[in-house]
Amino acid sequence: MVLHAARLLDVKTGRVIAPGEVLVRGDRIAEVGVKVARPADAEAIDLGDRTLLPGMIDAHVHLFLHPGAEDLQTVEESVPQRTIAAVLAARDDLMGGFTAERDMGTEGAGSADTAVRNSIDAGSFPGPRLRISGNAVDILGGHEDSIGYNPEQQVLPNATQANDALELIRVIRGQFKEGADFIKIYETGHDTLAGGKFATPYQYTEAELTAAVAEAARVGKRVAVHATGEPGTLYAARAGVASIDHAYQLSDETMRLMRERGIFAVPTFAIVEYFADHAPSSAAAARERAMLEFHAAEFRKQLAAGVEFAMGSDVGPFPHGTQAREFVLMVKYGMSPLEAIQAGTLHGAKLLGWEGRTGALQAGYLADAIAVEGNPLEDIGALEKVSFVMKGGVVYRK
Repeated sequence: MVLHAARLLDVKTGRVIAPGEVLVRGDRIAEVGVKVARPADAEAIDLGDRTLLPGMIDAHVHLFLHPGAEDLQTVEESVPQRTIAAVLAARDDLMGGFTAERDMGTEGAGSADTAVRNSIDAGSFPGPRLRISGNAVDILGGHEDSIGYNPEQQVLPNATQANDALELIRVIRGQFKEGADFIKIYETGHDTLAGGKFATPYQYTEAELTAAVAEAARVGKRVAVHATGEPGTLYAARAGVASIDHAYQLSDETMRLMRERGIFAVPTFAIVEYFADHAPSSAAAARERAMLEFHAAEFRKQLAAGVEFAMGSDVGPFPHGTQAREFVLMVKYGMSPLEAIQAGTLHGAKLLGWEGRTGALQAGYLADAIAVEGNPLEDIGALEKVSFVMKGGVVYRK
């Protein structure tokens, strides 16, 4: 198959090839250039005045969540019902141009994401390539515990509880037994912002996180953390996690360690914007907007400090398939369009352990490609207008 478009973006260099073509053989890219070989039996797809680029990668999604009260949907909806919804969410994300994703916890659906990943891999359903974590890990009374309910009802938490290093190791072993690719740990929460001062309690000590990272590393796997601020973000960096997700506040020492150890920050602006736009009251909207402004200011400091970023949207509480909005916000708050695109392609591939396999249109890589109207280097919003999707050489949207 030969793909032809007015433009092709080399995400490694930022060079735009005009016109651009990709020769696909099986599930791999065979050739990329202005004009590629055209075997006699090759199907040709002319994408017209569009830009070809690699499929996007979202490093922070929740396939098992949808818009609405998160605490209620995880209580009222059965795991089978939520799994069906997750399959549909995966399809929507793929059609939105996301050919690879990292699912950051099923929020109370246990290891049901193992079945979703395996079914996609088997070709039973359309969806992105997935790295999954199973249920995330939390402490008693922590960020994802069932707080605010009648204690006599014994409402289950949305994460698996572990309260010390030994319990963390036991839970991590169970998660891997049930199919997890990595471990997601809640390290901070509940967040407050008052008088311009951000505060969030840590959940695990540095020693406990170090034990978790070591246990995952024992079997060649890694840990990602929900961590919004200090000192939890510092503990996570010292422990050697793969990514610090949300990262509202990073100290100079945390940023230094992240640079040295190749730890990615995953900003997740889109979810905060959505909560501000859909807040139940004007006061709640003001709180969300204040948090977004604080995060944006800190993001600019992190950019200046040389922290590496992977794109992650936290999609789920807002509609699946719409999360390319995250790219727009990353540019709005200080990134160049190319930097944002690299965060959602090359950096995402590296974070998910697929560096050299996907994240670029390059010979030998998996044939994961999308086409968008216009040129995303001139208008990053073009990424919200995906009109063609290929994953592994199979066309899903045309």
